[in-house]
Amino acid sequence: MVTADCELGPDHGRQRGSTMCRNLSKYAPIFLLLALSGLIFLLRNIHTLENLNCHTVSALYQLQSRIHSAFTQEGPQLLYRNHTFCSHLGLEPSPEDALEERYLLDSIAWPEPPPHPTPTPLRQTSDPVHSLFAILPTKGGREWHVGEELEALIQMHDFQGRPKRYGGDFLIARLHSPELGAGVAGQVLDHRNGFYSALFPLLWEGSAQVEITLVHSTEAVAVLRRLREERPDRVFFKSLFRSGFMSETTVCNMCLPPNQQPLCNYTDLHTGEPWYCYKPKMLSCDTRINHAKGGYQKHLITNKDALLFQSGVNIKVQIHASGPDRINVLPEKKDKRELESSSVKPEPIKIMPSGYYYEGSWRPIGGVAMRQFNDSSAITQCLRGKVINMYGDSTVRQWFEYLNAFVPEIKEFNLHSPKNVGPFMAVDSAHNILLKYRCHGPPIRFSTVTASELRYISNELDGVSGGPDTVVVLSVWAHFSTFPVDVYIRRLRHIRRALVRLLDRAPGTLVVIRSANFQALDQEVSLYNSDWFSLQLDGVLRAMFKGLDVLLVDAWEMTLAHHLPHALHPPPTIVKNMIDTLLSYVCPEKKKS
Repeated sequence: MVTADCELGPDHGRQRGSTMCRNLSKYAPIFLLLALSGLIFLLRNIHTLENLNCHTVSALYQLQSRIHSAFTQEGPQLLYRNHTFCSHLGLEPSPEDALEERYLLDSIAWPEPPPHPTPTPLRQTSDPVHSLFAILPTKGGREWHVGEELEALIQMHDFQGRPKRYGGDFLIARLHSPELGAGVAGQVLDHRNGFYSALFPLLWEGSAQVEITLVHSTEAVAVLRRLREERPDRVFFKSLFRSGFMSETTVCNMCLPPNQQPLCNYTDLHTGEPWYCYKPKMLSCDTRINHAKGGYQKHLITNKDALLFQSGVNIKVQIHASGPDRINVLPEKKDKRELESSSVKPEPIKIMPSGYYYEGSWRPIGGVAMRQFNDSSAITQCLRGKVINMYGDSTVRQWFEYLNAFVPEIKEFNLHSPKNVGPFMAVDSAHNILLKYRCHGPPIRFSTVTASELRYISNELDGVSGGPDTVVVLSVWAHFSTFPVDVYIRRLRHIRRALVRLLDRAPGTLVVIRSANFQALDQEVSLYNSDWFSLQLDGVLRAMFKGLDVLLVDAWEMTLAHHLPHALHPPPTIVKNMIDTLLSYVCPEKKKS
C-alpha cells in the first residue's frame, strides 16, 4: 500500500532533516538577494503605483459593481408612486402660488373617457379610418373670401364604425396650399360628444386644403395622463462619484423614495429646486463628478394599452373628408357699402393664430413686422454689439448651431465642452458679437454634464447685467414631459421671478421665449415625449409669461402649419424662419417717416 511505502523510521527522518537544512542554508543568500531586489523595485516604483491610471482602476471597480448589481437587482428601483411626493419636494408654495397653480392646472384640464370597470377594448376606441370630416358652408353658400373663417366639422367613430359619444381625442388641424407654399394652424374645439370643430382664418387667395389628424385617441390620452402622474421615473438619471481609485454610479431623480437607502440631497439653495441621488456605498456625496441620462424604463403599459399606440393605426393618422377637402379662397370683400346693404353679414373671425406661411416664409400676425435675413451680412449687421444668451434644451441649442454655421464671421471659442452638451460660446470680435449657450439644470437628458456645469436658468439670469444690447433666449420644455405639470410650473415660476428682477434692473433687455414644437411619434416616443405632454406644457408656459415684457417665437404653430414632417429638432427651413423671427425682434424694421 502507499502508506506502507512512505513510512520512515527515526534514523531515516534525522538523516533527511539534516540534508534539507544543509540545502536551505546553501540557498539562503539567493533568497535574501531576491527579497532585497523586490523591496528596492517596490520602493522605486511606489510613486508610479500611486498615480496608476484612475480610469483603469475605475473600470475595474465599476465592473465589480456591475457584477454585484447583476445578482442583487435589475435596473433602477422604481420611484415612489404618490405623485404629490414628487410635485411638492421643493419649498411649500405660498397661498398665491398655490392658487395660480390650481388655475393653470384647470386651464389645461382634458376631458376623460367615461368610467369603465375594465379597459376599453381597441375596437371601441377612436379610429381615424372610420372617422370623417366635412367643410361646412358659409351663410352665403359655398363661397369664401380672405378675412373670413372656414369651419370643418369632425365626427369620430370607433373601429367598428360606430359614432363616438364622448370627446377627449387629441386632434390637430392645418389649412395649407402646397402650390402657394402656404399653411396655417387651425383651432380644434371639442364638443364633448364625439363631434369636433376645426376653425381656420382665411389669410390668402387661391387654393386651401383642410388636413385633420388624430394624434391620440381619448383612451390613449388617459394612459398618458396616468403615466405622467404615477411614473415620473420612466426616464431615470445617474451620476458618477469618484475619489482617487474608487468610483461608483448611482441612480438620481427629482424624487426618490427616502425609505429605501440613504440619499444625497442636491436641492438648489437659491431656488429650492429638488434633486437627489442615491448615496454611494463607499464614497461621500461631495464626490459627484457628473450627471447623465440613465435610460428609459420599459414595460410601462399593458399589452392592451399598447394597442392604443400603433404607428399608422392610431398615432398621427389623417382623417379623410366625406366630401371635398379643398376650397378656393376669393379676394377680400372691400366694398363696405355692398356689405352694409347686403342681408348677409360676414362672420367675425373667432380665432387668430400667431402667424402663417406664405411662399415658404413665416408671416406673423400683429406685433413686429417680419424681416428676411437671407445672407450672413444682414445677420452680422443686426447682431453688431450684441450679447445673445441662450438657455435651455437642445431645441434652442439648434439656434446657436444655426447662427454659428450660417455666419462665417462668428467663430466658436473652444471651451472643451462635450459635444451637444455645452456650454458653448462663439465670438465675432470685429463686430463685437458674443453668442452663448448653456443647458438648463436637471432634469436634463443629455449624455453627460459635468456636475459643476449644472446650472439653473433662474440663477444664471441673476448674473446677467442686461441692457439694450443684451438678448436672452429661453427654451425650457422638452425634458419636463415625464413629470407632473406641477414640477414644470415651479420651474417656470423661478425663471419668471428672475426675469422680473432682470427687467427691473435693466429694462432694455430683450427676452425671447421659444415655445414647444411637434415631433415625430411612435409607440415608445409617445410614452415619454408625446405631443400631448408638450401641448400641456406649452399651455402653461404661455399663461405664465402672459403680461410680462417678453416676446414669443411660436414654434408650436410654425411646426404645425408647415408641410414638412414633425421632428423634435425641426428641419433647417423651419429653423431659418424661427431665426428670422428672433432677429426681427432684435432688429425691428424701422418705420418710414
